[in-house]
Amino acid sequence: MTIGVSTPLPAYNVSAAFMASKAEELRFESIWYAEHPVIPINMTTRFPGSPDGVMPDNYNHFADPFIALAQASGVTSKIKLGTGITLIPERNPLVLAKAIATLDLFSGGRFILGVGAGWLREETEMLGGDFDHRWTQTRESILAMKEMWTKDEAEFHGRYYDFPPVRVYPKPAQKPHPPVILGGMARNVFKRVIAWGDGWLPNLVTPAQVEAGRTTLDQLAREAGRDPASISISVHGQPPDRALARSFLDAGADRVIVKPELAEDEASMARELERMADAVLR
Repeated sequence: MTIGVSTPLPAYNVSAAFMASKAEELRFESIWYAEHPVIPINMTTRFPGSPDGVMPDNYNHFADPFIALAQASGVTSKIKLGTGITLIPERNPLVLAKAIATLDLFSGGRFILGVGAGWLREETEMLGGDFDHRWTQTRESILAMKEMWTKDEAEFHGRYYDFPPVRVYPKPAQKPHPPVILGGMARNVFKRVIAWGDGWLPNLVTPAQVEAGRTTLDQLAREAGRDPASISISVHGQPPDRALARSFLDAGADRVIVKPELAEDEASMARELERMADAVLR
């Protein structure tokens, strides 16, 4: 089975180098880091991950995913390196395009760009995002980066990003660029995937929803002249359960990303990853 592993919070108790090398040794297919650059102390936005809307204390403790994955890249050779997810409206595409291309080049073409538009209004706006139109802004950013990844002289003229011809190097190892997979369950997520993405990255989802999503994506891909097999589904944030993982894959997912419990040190993380590997890989 194609099984990846996400990173528990705090995301810096164990180094990315150790986490990735151990995961690769155990034959996990991929490793995934999430992000929140900042968490405002005073906010009115409700946390979507709990019934009472209260954010857990550990939700503040994210490592920068690109620095973490760069460290992971340096001690591995096979495991894929994914962001689950990058908050695109909170990053400047002129800078982000170079970081992604460099990571993909130095890792030998192992990077997967999982993208999201964010749920925390105060954070998004603090970092220059247009929260009410964040998916429109995300689309522009991705299109701008594709120009920079694929052209020697790139320019872009949009509502949020507007720049004259520029040279941006290095180029990614993967051609035409690393896979761009869209997170979430937004109403238009499937149309967005087909229009400017390469896959779907759902989190809170059931096998039945994945099966319905695969059917919709295949139909939309054919209508757009795209190969349905080129559109991936990566199910994120699942417990390490072999039967559940198999049900997602049978429903049309290409990979399942399982989540470990928090480990306070390398020895504990090694035991946790070994437990997960026994549960889903062996």
